[in-house]
Amino acid sequence: MKTLLYKLTITVLILFTSQTIHAQEFQGRAYYFSKTPMDLGTWGARMSEAQKKQVAERLKNRLEKTYILVFNKEESVFYEDEKLDAISGATDSWGKNFTPGKQYKNVKTYKFIQNQEFYGKQFLVKENLSNIDWEMGSETKIIGQYTCFKATSKRPVFDISWWNFSWSNARNNVVEKKIDSVKAEDMAKVKSEPVEEVVDMVEIEAWYTPMIPVSQGPGDYWGLPGLILEVNVGNTTLLCSKIVMNPKEKIKIEAPDKGKEVTKKEYQEIITGKMQEMRNNRGRRRN
Repeated sequence: MKTLLYKLTITVLILFTSQTIHAQEFQGRAYYFSKTPMDLGTWGARMSEAQKKQVAERLKNRLEKTYILVFNKEESVFYEDEKLDAISGATDSWGKNFTPGKQYKNVKTYKFIQNQEFYGKQFLVKENLSNIDWEMGSETKIIGQYTCFKATSKRPVFDISWWNFSWSNARNNVVEKKIDSVKAEDMAKVKSEPVEEVVDMVEIEAWYTPMIPVSQGPGDYWGLPGLILEVNVGNTTLLCSKIVMNPKEKIKIEAPDKGKEVTKKEYQEIITGKMQEMRNNRGRRRN
């Protein structure tokens, strides 16, 4: 009975709003706020409260971000609304190297294009949209003026962090290169026993509203019967704070087109290699 009521509610909401949306070429604009708690680990345990507060102020631009999603029935662009650093009065140029760039997706053609800048060099990451196997729930809550339904999924950690860098990725890259360098006659020894690849997964919780029946959402989140207004991943929450439907001034939705074309994996290999090179150069200068 509960499932039937859920399906009936979804159907009514979609029918109620779809006539308006399909009656004209519409555009929407959603504003999102992202917040990640500061985690200083064991290093933070040795700091005073005043020092922690100072670090929090310096990291504010990395821990608290605002984004804009411009969307229509098929396409969307998602990008960060950059803010000036509260202390230096400048944008966070270092952090920009490890944050997602402007993202374009087309849910009809399954096209995904993301512009990335790494130390002044432009890259164009092109792939098909990653499929998300959503598990639909009947739990609801209100976000702003919109009734939202809960959906959950599990995604590979790589899918939500390929544009970032970690030294664990660098260590894995070194191991892979060592394996690749093994002579052909020794490969039989390396592969004598089948090794099952372990993919790290992360839990995703999303809240979408059928009151705006488009299969869009922030970042590369998509595939639900309504606009995604909230995403929770790990200790990070991405929440929609405002929606403007059919704004007077339309923004042309265009895919980024400048930069070297690469895949997500190729981009991760490039930035990992560059960071290893920079660390090695610093080590040589100290000797």
